[in-house]
Amino acid sequence: MELLSTVVVSAVVRLGEGAAPDGVWAEVDEALALTGDEDAELGEAVAERDAGKLRLLAEEWGSGKRHLPACDREVLKRAMKAFRKTLKVTILAHESSLGGGALSGGRESSIVGIQPPQRYPTAVWRELARQGRLKANHGGTYELPPGQ
Repeated sequence: MELLSTVVVSAVVRLGEGAAPDGVWAEVDEALALTGDEDAELGEAVAERDAGKLRLLAEEWGSGKRHLPACDREVLKRAMKAFRKTLKVTILAHESSLGGGALSGGRESSIVGIQPPQRYPTAVWRELARQGRLKANHGGTYELPPGQ
């Protein structure tokens, strides 16, 4: 469930700090193999062990000039779906327990944010917040931005 882009960015940072390159490249190779991503430029940079190309890709992902790898986009899409479903269930559960008569119309919940599902790592939620698809609140809670 970890984002390939997170592994690549971490590798770029560690290569820049002078970490043992063989171990760093092995981690990137493993992550690339596990995700099955077919980004030609990323595969080329890893095959050539070109830290400069890897850094450029990471910078473009961060600035939004380049789409994240397809596997990352899929994980983010599934995480967003899980967040929406969890938020909906939490709100419905809260509304059903607010009280009121059996024949009343019930009451509205004031819940707007939740702790995101733990099956996705923190990096996924940070990335969704960075993209503006979620709004990060204090205490590790997130909410949907206005209009979503």
